[in-house]
Amino acid sequence: MYSIFPLANYLVWLGGRGRVHPVSEETEALVQGMENSSPNFRNLTWEKNGSAERPQMGPWFGALTLLVLLVIMYASVLSALARQWWDDPNYGHGFFVPVFAVYVLWSERDRWSAPSRANNIGFPIMLFAIGLRVLGMLGAELFIARLSLVILICGIVLFLAGGQALRSISFPIAYLLFMIPLPAIVYYQLTFPLQLWASRLGASGLVALGIHTVREGNLLVLPNCTLNVVEACSGIRSLLSLLAAVVAYGYLAEPSTWKRSVLAFASVPVAIATNGLRLVATGVLSYFFGPSVDSGMVHLLSGLGFFALAFLSILFIHRTLGWHLGQENPVGVY
Repeated sequence: MYSIFPLANYLVWLGGRGRVHPVSEETEALVQGMENSSPNFRNLTWEKNGSAERPQMGPWFGALTLLVLLVIMYASVLSALARQWWDDPNYGHGFFVPVFAVYVLWSERDRWSAPSRANNIGFPIMLFAIGLRVLGMLGAELFIARLSLVILICGIVLFLAGGQALRSISFPIAYLLFMIPLPAIVYYQLTFPLQLWASRLGASGLVALGIHTVREGNLLVLPNCTLNVVEACSGIRSLLSLLAAVVAYGYLAEPSTWKRSVLAFASVPVAIATNGLRLVATGVLSYFFGPSVDSGMVHLLSGLGFFALAFLSILFIHRTLGWHLGQENPVGVY
């Protein structure tokens, strides 16, 4: 990682030389006339133009160099992150997050590919991110080390392309936060109340269906079995995945910022409610067919089915928002 410090001055020099200013029509006509009148000046002009074209590759070379350094520096972090996506079902959606971010970058390349002015403020941001990386490595804090990757990407973009380019790609960079697992202390602070809410909803639903149920904390005591609402049944898995999917859907399907925000906030109660319904369905199956029925393929299909129900609920909310807005602001007829 220390090779980035001597490289910084070279990148700043490349950025300064890479700035090409437009030439006015009068100057171009004057240069053309001097070229025709003097062969020596024609050769000199060709040499100067050739040297002006080459520095344009400076920012691209700097970006490629920093990208290679970034991959080398974060190789262990990225490999551990990919293993957690694979092993932990709560963060299986992490594979989707960088793919979607790259898709947004490519589909909106006209916004950030325009010429822009570099900003040296990005360099201290890069140093700060590297400091977080070192701190996370020394303290064995994975969340800080992973978060520093997103901060470092912001610093690199600001350093090489400027604030306008950073603003134009702010959403795909911010969306990368969904691929970072929550810190353990935050995760367990969320799962326990979600377990209690799920058990309350499940007990209320089973009683409403006529199945005698007694709730003791996160235990549901049925006449023939007892269901334990463990951490995996808290709904944190569906909540994180649904929130990532809804934010992506809102960005692609809805231009209004406040509607995107409503959909994102609505995903939290929708995920909790659908998880309660899933627990009710589990209780009904366990009551009629025994507690072993909800396992294996049945458990997997029920999880996918209720996640699809949650996403369909978000689509319904989105359609309702559009219909309500259309009622309030009817299209004029001329």
